[in-house]
Amino acid sequence: MRLLFRSHKPCPLLIIKHFRTANVRKMNTDSGGAQAEAAETEPLTMFLVLRKDLQKNLGWSTGSVVTQGAHAATAILHLQQDDPDVIDYFKDLPRMHKVTYETKNEASLTKVCNVFDENGVVYHRWIEQPENIPTCLATKPYRRSQIEAALRKCKLSLYR
Repeated sequence: MRLLFRSHKPCPLLIIKHFRTANVRKMNTDSGGAQAEAAETEPLTMFLVLRKDLQKNLGWSTGSVVTQGAHAATAILHLQQDDPDVIDYFKDLPRMHKVTYETKNEASLTKVCNVFDENGVVYHRWIEQPENIPTCLATKPYRRSQIEAALRKCKLSLYR
């Protein structure tokens, strides 16, 4: 078996994962251990909300709509690059989680923004230029339980 590393020093990522596992076990002995373990096992997830009318009523291609989600996701990750959850999100690239919801139109996208603002959810609303059309929003990575209440208030459905 060939070693992938030239150095015999431990890989920092493995140390971090070991440290986290040890912390979860230690926290389980505390009174809030079950909650701490759930938070550690629940994946960080980005939530995107795309306007369905872009494709349905305005005739945008599927590729153009998907690109709006990519723009919003890239923007929020760049703007929040120093956030601990964003840093953790990048530590396991093959297992990134995203959930894409749909909303009817610009007015309903604005309502989602308002609910997120009221609930302290960090997000970026992408406005396509030069048309100046709000198309999508993306949250920074969260554990679903952290923003579940805000998502319920928005009454969103998965993008189809």
